[in-house]
Amino acid sequence: MSVSLLKHNTLGLEQSCDELLVVDSKASLIETCLSLYHSDKALMILGGGSNVVFTEDFAGSVVKIATKGIAVEQEGDEVLLTVEAGESWHELVAYCVEHNFYGIENLALIPGTVGAAPIQNIGAYGVEFSQVCHSVEFLDLDSSQLFEISAENCQFDYRESIFKQQLKHKAVITAVKIKLTKVWDPQLDYSPLSSLDSANVSPKQLFDLVCQIRQSKLPDPAVLGNVGSFFKNPIINTDKFETLKDKFPQIIGYNLENGLVKLAAGWLIENAGLKGFSIGGASVHQLQALVLVNSANATGNDICQLALHVIDVIEQRFEISLETEPRMMAQFGEVVLS
Repeated sequence: MSVSLLKHNTLGLEQSCDELLVVDSKASLIETCLSLYHSDKALMILGGGSNVVFTEDFAGSVVKIATKGIAVEQEGDEVLLTVEAGESWHELVAYCVEHNFYGIENLALIPGTVGAAPIQNIGAYGVEFSQVCHSVEFLDLDSSQLFEISAENCQFDYRESIFKQQLKHKAVITAVKIKLTKVWDPQLDYSPLSSLDSANVSPKQLFDLVCQIRQSKLPDPAVLGNVGSFFKNPIINTDKFETLKDKFPQIIGYNLENGLVKLAAGWLIENAGLKGFSIGGASVHQLQALVLVNSANATGNDICQLALHVIDVIEQRFEISLETEPRMMAQFGEVVLS
């Protein structure tokens, strides 16, 4: 008997799995994952379902992580939080603002669970998870052991980590340690936060503004199915950026280290005239071109075909290859967009 995954993915795709197991304790999470991993069943680990595109019914077991718990250690102005993987990321940010623990205000309203944050190295408005990560605890499925890996060894990069590379399909994140501070030092370099006065802005004001901006730009998944930003912002060298700027003077880019520039993928898609473009029940959002939405009972295939069309148009217009952010899940597991 199949189980619907409709309420467990923010795109609102009507797919199912053979078995859905919701685990709310670390012991149960470990036992369940090891049992399935060493069986002949396909296994998928699911957090908030905000970074996944189901293209087919999943012929296996889905383990939804619902573990909760926040432990706080303080030494002087330094704060170390140990957070269980199933905690809501946004609720964690709100908790920290309420308790005067600073460092992740800019990451408010990012959907998903805490356990997913290291995988994607989530980031927004000039702050990335890697900047506050102390370490990550994970279950090694091959050895059946728990390990703790330092932030330095997580191989963090833009939307990248060791959990998407060497440890992909081999590790289940069980908890995360986050280093914060009681010293208020707002990060306002990134537009549109730069309009705030660093001398007077409060943590709650910054938190509220980030929420307001995200709500104005990104559709609510409860109203219009989406996974937030669908494409990574491409990174190119300065020479290529200058060439593009000659041809497209309004192009948006942010200077990085080592002569690299991060482009705004949303600008590329909008400039290509793709806002509102649809394939089947999937559309490029009218207000934020970086977001693909389930506008009319879309299938996972609709979403994938739309994404491929966007990638093709951007390649032809700018000679830039866009990469997708969400995972594509087919019948037996993760697949490459095609």
